[in-house]
Amino acid sequence: MRKPLLFSAILVAVLLLLDQWIKLTIKTQFSPGEFRPLLGNWLALHYTENPGMAFGQTFGASMWAKLSLSLFRIVAIGLIIRYLIKQIKLGTSREFLIVVSLVLAGATGNLLDSMFYDLFFSVDPCIPFNQLAGSGHKAICHAGHFNYAVELRHQGFLFGNVVDMFQFNVRWPEGMPLVGGSDVFPAIWNLADFCISVGLFWAIIRQKKFFPKEVKTDAEA
Repeated sequence: MRKPLLFSAILVAVLLLLDQWIKLTIKTQFSPGEFRPLLGNWLALHYTENPGMAFGQTFGASMWAKLSLSLFRIVAIGLIIRYLIKQIKLGTSREFLIVVSLVLAGATGNLLDSMFYDLFFSVDPCIPFNQLAGSGHKAICHAGHFNYAVELRHQGFLFGNVVDMFQFNVRWPEGMPLVGGSDVFPAIWNLADFCISVGLFWAIIRQKKFFPKEVKTDAEA
């Protein structure tokens, strides 16, 4: 059991370190909304933050919505760890360990943002991704000679934004019906989101191997 557990622990740790390194680099060296081409014209770095789930999805503007999301992540991570240990004891394949480890690393990476980033970085009320209509938390934005009131997102432990930065810069052909000229995938995402998506997609396409159905014998039928 020790070798598979060590393998999963190292994989998760490496992905978490890489995820947090990318996020901290973007947060400290990019301006909010800054856009830089990364790989030719089809992949770019576009710094933004979101208060909710993967790819910018949210549960609402209330304090309890954000807190519920963070607590849900904590419970989910605990269950994934428990499931991973159980699968290791059952002698599951290394391939499946990689799949579960990807999901675990992704979920943990985004949770770390929510847990700690507000404790180390100030929240600027003038930045759009720090504003949350309906939060009820009023603040004054000082923009040059102008001051105006905004509704600020909730802040503190478990309330931090998730840092996103990767964006596909690919559009559908102009002549295509309904979607012509629009972005193929408009969401901005991070490495943690990518790990979760790859892990879940991998599990789906390999479900027959990972979750084989038991064949009943004539005596059991």
